Amino acid sequence: MPKLSPELKDAILLMPAAEKDKLLLRLVAKDEKLCRKLAYELLEEGTTLDDRHADIREAIDRLAGAEHYSPGWLMMDMRTINGMITAHVKTTKDKLGEVSLTLYMLNRVYDEQINHLAFHNRRSEKLAGYVAKRARFIMEKLERLHPDYYIEFEDDVNKLLERLHSTAPAIYARESGLPRRWIYG
Repeated sequence: MPKLSPELKDAILLMPAAEKDKLLLRLVAKDEKLCRKLAYELLEEGTTLDDRHADIREAIDRLAGAEHYSPGWLMMDMRTINGMITAHVKTTKDKLGEVSLTLYMLNRVYDEQINHLAFHNRRSEKLAGYVAKRARFIMEKLERLHPDYYIEFEDDVNKLLERLHSTAPAIYARESGLPRRWIYG
């Protein structure tokens, strides 16, 4: 991003307000992420967080319930959902939602798509690695949250860790140092 020279800054600040507003609107319109963030903050005033969570959970439920013909297709769909979660966090700064939605996605996939994660083989290798990385991501993000939130996640995290260490991602879980049980405090 180019830096503004002090002379250009001064010239912009001296522009008439109407002209500055037009310029600002043109610049904002070119940045889709900024538009989403401003719409959330200014129009929705942060009141739609639960609706956004519900929409992503719906997408996760569709993913989990769909028939995936291979672990690769399942991983591609999981990455799409993860992109939705990331976009949600960039728009809302919802760190708690990032952990809860990613954890929900992984546990739902285990609930409905265990056939792709039950055994480690050539076909499940990439998916197993991806699931372990996402679990590692959750554990790192969890440590940054306030400890008061830990109790909300304890059961789901331990359920996921137990599943990880007893299925295809086990080797990757051990390599990345994921614990078998999460005890906070």
